[in-house]
Amino acid sequence: MDPNDRPPAHAADNPSAKSSDEIPPERQHLQSSSPPSTAADAPQTSPSNSPRTETDPDLAASDFQYGDGDGEGNEEEEGSSELVREAQNNLVDGDSSETLPDAQIQTASEPERVAHGPIRRKRRRRKRFFTELNGSASLSGQSRHRIGDPAKEMDTEALIAISVGFPVDSLTEEEIEGNVVDVIGGPEQSNYIIVRNHILARWRSNASTWLTFEQALDAIRSEHKSLVQSAYRFLLEHGYINFGVAPSIREAKLRSFDGVNRANVVVIGAGLAGLVAARQLVFLGFKVVVLEGRARPGGRVKTRRMAGDGVVAAADLGGSVLTGINGNPFGVLARQLGLPLHKVRDICPLYLPSGRAVNKEIDSRVEVSFNKLLDRVCNLRQSMIEEVKSVDVSLGTALEAFRRVYGVAEDPQERMLLDWHLANLEYANASLMSNLSLAYWDQDDPYEMGGDHCFIPGGNERFVRELASDLPIFYERTVESVRYGTDGALVYAAGQEFRGDMVLCTVPLGVLKKGIIEFVPELPKRKLGAIERLGFGLLNKVAMLFTYNFWGADIDTFGHLAEDSSMRGEFFLFYSYHSVSGGPLLIALVAGEAAIKFEMMSPVESINRVLDVLRGIFKPKGIVVPDPVQAVCTRWGKDHFTYGSYSYVAVGSSGDDYDILSESVGDGRVFFAGEATNKQYPATMHGAFLSGMREAANILRVARRRSISPQSLQ
Repeated sequence: MDPNDRPPAHAADNPSAKSSDEIPPERQHLQSSSPPSTAADAPQTSPSNSPRTETDPDLAASDFQYGDGDGEGNEEEEGSSELVREAQNNLVDGDSSETLPDAQIQTASEPERVAHGPIRRKRRRRKRFFTELNGSASLSGQSRHRIGDPAKEMDTEALIAISVGFPVDSLTEEEIEGNVVDVIGGPEQSNYIIVRNHILARWRSNASTWLTFEQALDAIRSEHKSLVQSAYRFLLEHGYINFGVAPSIREAKLRSFDGVNRANVVVIGAGLAGLVAARQLVFLGFKVVVLEGRARPGGRVKTRRMAGDGVVAAADLGGSVLTGINGNPFGVLARQLGLPLHKVRDICPLYLPSGRAVNKEIDSRVEVSFNKLLDRVCNLRQSMIEEVKSVDVSLGTALEAFRRVYGVAEDPQERMLLDWHLANLEYANASLMSNLSLAYWDQDDPYEMGGDHCFIPGGNERFVRELASDLPIFYERTVESVRYGTDGALVYAAGQEFRGDMVLCTVPLGVLKKGIIEFVPELPKRKLGAIERLGFGLLNKVAMLFTYNFWGADIDTFGHLAEDSSMRGEFFLFYSYHSVSGGPLLIALVAGEAAIKFEMMSPVESINRVLDVLRGIFKPKGIVVPDPVQAVCTRWGKDHFTYGSYSYVAVGSSGDDYDILSESVGDGRVFFAGEATNKQYPATMHGAFLSGMREAANILRVARRRSISPQSLQ
């Protein structure tokens, strides 16, 4: 299971519950337009008359299918804005391009229930003491500001920059390291930020076209050419502009000075991080080879084509949900490919084991109690931050202690509801509550992408296919060892030797934990400690293709409560893919302790258990639940290319371990990328994507230092 399969934010979260070190200034999320969705382009396959049993080549030998599938922003202080606006007036000359943020990608959704429908909630990755990016009309596309109103234009461009992770009035660490200005904190920095934001917004307004340096310079006064050069170069080399899969982007060739040698880079892994890094390195003029152990690209992003009895569908067995579209690089790719997005609707009815819908009053009361428990735990954490840091305990232990103190959910039905919310957190973090660090489990919340959570019609393999095209990828090359020194690195895979000036390792944290790849010399103790401390958890799925949709077309999710607390994560949440997969497809999630036990069951037993749950919900309503024409179970824990799903901050770990894991070793010979190396966006598809871009820039920096790479990138 890939990093990104997380629920959106819960609509009933208490917005007033905030802790000082976790909360950026309050911002509301961007709004997206919602045209009708399109059907997926799943290929036609020969129908069958009964559920199929076959072996998936990606699976461990014991995993087959019945089917069975892949185991696989600060607000400006009063008065400061006038200085920035004056600088904007001094810098920008002539007309300026209109800007369309990433949220302008089409999103498809059906009308939501109101009034008498089930309680509206957003299933979220975790309890977030965080409000999303403010999407005023200037960014929603309802009102676009031209240069006639430079203050509003500046605000628009600044918001776009914030959405992709830039601070309002300061530089990022990468910009400081890149010496984009001569003096930190002076007027030059303020002017640089305005120029940077302008260039970024200009490209984002038409992300399918390569933005040249001359075009970037066009609207800026000539005396600021050096700032344009600095900002353009930084944005280009770090993958903030001119990235993706549009034809003009593919065809662009970056220039280098004649006679400058290009470094050779061996990329280990063709998951999202590896593919993105490889493409960027090729654009930057490097010679690249990618080694992938599987027979396909994508890693933990796996779209399975399912078919039977005249119905077809595309099922995302790994990463599936784009968790926040504002500033998300996959939003850019979707625009470039002309892919409409389907907004995951907030409605999520819950059902008791008897099949009855949960009483709305009880549901609401328990949800409020659950959020208050989290509030109190996090408030305690803030008041005892040093004590918590020195003696870290689990989030689960703290929540259970507070539950008992306050007498929350003592009624059996209320306890089942509370367990459902705990299962949702275990899903979000791919681990048991007892494993999550109380001090740091939500350390990345302030950075989360704003905007809608969306599905891609036809599955995320559409991204993978485009990212992998034209890259030199060697499949079925499982890496055994990496030997590195002052003269380069040697990678041994499947009996072959690959030599490079540098190596980029993008394998999942689970593989690093197993020690499958031998590093010579051994990795530094600092990095080995981070690998050991960070958690790598598990989430599994059952994908079921039916001959018709019996659960209804007006919801994207519904939940099921369990009587046994230890199995609260078993089929606790169902995702309907009917509107985006091309057929009547339903995916059941298995989280927490249940996800571990799930891997011990046979596929037949697993599918019978999920069908029992579905029939328990719908039979009392007089709805017949047929056998699926095809069903697929994941076994990500047994997959020897991943050994789990995605990372989390375990007891004894912290966000710093993500940074340590991202550090290069061997004086810039071996680099690391992947979701578990991204402190801001761990356990997400966009986190993996951005880590690949980050390391491509780091490799360029080191190669430049050695004078073996392109020197001019304009």
